[in-house]
Amino acid sequence: MASHRRPKQPSRTRVTVLTTAAAAAVALSANAANAAPSEKLSKDEVKAKVDKLYEQAEQATEKYNGAKEKQQKLQKEISTIQDNVARGQEELNKLRDGLGSLATAQYRSGGIDASVQLFLSSNPDDYLDKASTLDQLSSQQVDALKKIQDKQRELAQERAEATEKLKDLSATRTELGNKKKEVQNKLGEAQKLLNSLTAKEKAQLAQEDQQRADRSSHERVDLGDAPPASGFASAAFSAAQTRLGSPYVYGATGPSSFDCSGLTSWAYAQAGVSIPRTSEAQAQIGTRIYNQSDLKIGDLVFFFNDIHHVGLYAGNGRILHAPRTGTVVRYESMSTIGGPFMFGVRV
Repeated sequence: MASHRRPKQPSRTRVTVLTTAAAAAVALSANAANAAPSEKLSKDEVKAKVDKLYEQAEQATEKYNGAKEKQQKLQKEISTIQDNVARGQEELNKLRDGLGSLATAQYRSGGIDASVQLFLSSNPDDYLDKASTLDQLSSQQVDALKKIQDKQRELAQERAEATEKLKDLSATRTELGNKKKEVQNKLGEAQKLLNSLTAKEKAQLAQEDQQRADRSSHERVDLGDAPPASGFASAAFSAAQTRLGSPYVYGATGPSSFDCSGLTSWAYAQAGVSIPRTSEAQAQIGTRIYNQSDLKIGDLVFFFNDIHHVGLYAGNGRILHAPRTGTVVRYESMSTIGGPFMFGVRV
């Protein structure tokens, strides 16, 4: 008689795994069926997004420039204070040595006065506050001790100031790093979008950008007959013209690459005029001009509500500027900047 064995049952664990896998497969199939196909952005949509990212990157760039300038200024101030403290400490040591010499001479002539012993202690200030003892000292001793007291107070103030500036420097360095990362992230996002275009679309965008510029960056455009704002402005504008075709690089101040405020500050420096580094700071100098028709060659011109873009007025409604990443120093119509003209500044 043949024996009948019960078929071996799958383990509970195996059943659970198989059931879960089957359920997942069903869910994935359903999602694949219901999901809408990913739509590729059009060339114009990519351009709009890229332009916005470039604008945000330029905003962050000006903040980065401000933080970098502040860092450099703080480093110089801290270095100066530290030098002053070192020299002050040397002066204090000499004053103390001088007072010690007075005490030694007094001892040799008949013993140290008890009041002088107190003055030679680690904190003579406390004793100086006791005015009743001053009549026990010579005028030379009193003068020496007051100098010591003044020098100690001066050094304490300078050390406290250095401590605060070091804290500020640390915070500024953190801000600088954050802004640099923000700029790089925005530029990375923009590049990723541009990489999604076909070669033909990229060529079309490049052609459109070239057409938006008045001419090739190495050619001179019709600037009209607007007079220069001043001899300095004329010299600054002429210097900027020699940089036509130089690439835009965030944080750059020349002489081979620039960002927007880097170009304007470099140009005026060539004319012997020092102006602030950032567009926001440059907007605070000179005389403001709100009517575009009153602008003259070499005036600084500012755009966008937060004043994050600046160029040099070139006449005939045009500016000479470093536009944004991916472009070069060039002439451009003020109407095509992408943001409203706010005002000009005559340096």
